[in-house]
Amino acid sequence: MDIELGSYLDAFVATADERSFSAAARRLGLTPAAVSKSVARLEAKLGVRLFQRSTRSMALTTDGERLYGQVRVPWRDIGDALAELRQGAGQPAGMLKVSLAHAIGRQYIVPLVEQFARRHPAVVPDLHFDNRQVDLVAEGFDVAIGGGIELSEGVIARELARVRLVLAAAPSYLRDHPAPGQPDGLARHRGVVRRSLESGRVLPWILRNAAGEEVFAAVRPAAVMNDPEAMARAAASGMGIALLPLPHALPLLDSGELVRIMPAWHGGSRALSIYYSSRKQVPAKTRLFIDFIVDGFRRSGHAARFDAP
Repeated sequence: MDIELGSYLDAFVATADERSFSAAARRLGLTPAAVSKSVARLEAKLGVRLFQRSTRSMALTTDGERLYGQVRVPWRDIGDALAELRQGAGQPAGMLKVSLAHAIGRQYIVPLVEQFARRHPAVVPDLHFDNRQVDLVAEGFDVAIGGGIELSEGVIARELARVRLVLAAAPSYLRDHPAPGQPDGLARHRGVVRRSLESGRVLPWILRNAAGEEVFAAVRPAAVMNDPEAMARAAASGMGIALLPLPHALPLLDSGELVRIMPAWHGGSRALSIYYSSRKQVPAKTRLFIDFIVDGFRRSGHAARFDAP
């Protein structure tokens, strides 16, 4: 394969990933004109149009979609292998595409990524913040970090922490509406409740205690939201009681903007994990990043705090 074709494929894959010449140019360290020219030359070489372009948007054609689906993953693997060879066998190098949830990513993961980047300066973290489960292979991610993950075939997860759901409200709300002592008292209170991104349904409050009891708690919805960070902020503003994942509640509990109520009861816990494709040869950058985040989470104390009783 000649060098020019390699540069054309770099431009094509980056443009297809980003759906923008400008964004692809920033990623590749080129000008938008250079990226556009490389894509045009690839189209001329192949004799097909790969993108439909307009003044406001661009999209892959049917031929472009087919080529993108066939070359994206192997081309990324080739780039990883060449980058590692340039840096020395087994040394981490190249772009590292990571998916992570907004609040947990900003508050808890970004500081660890900064430490990793200082230790491995040839690796460039490419962080994508989104509250959804991504398809690692189809979307070209090296790793993803999130909770409530449904593992598909060929995906491996390593647990970072158990995340407990706790009840919390603002001091201003509790001054006017004293906290209940038992779950049945919640029926007299306003609640900030959550709608599942996956199912679109409002999630019920099922509470548990140390004795193993489990009860359904009714609350009068004051607002329905599909983002736990927004729910925490709404509760802190005095809108009502919220059942929150501890990672989202902790900054507001620490500042006093939220107060935990009924601490003997909680909404259970779920795993927060880092997950990746189970390819036989995981690139050094991916392997070392996963190990660094798992170890960093333990050393930071986040794992213990996220499941605090």
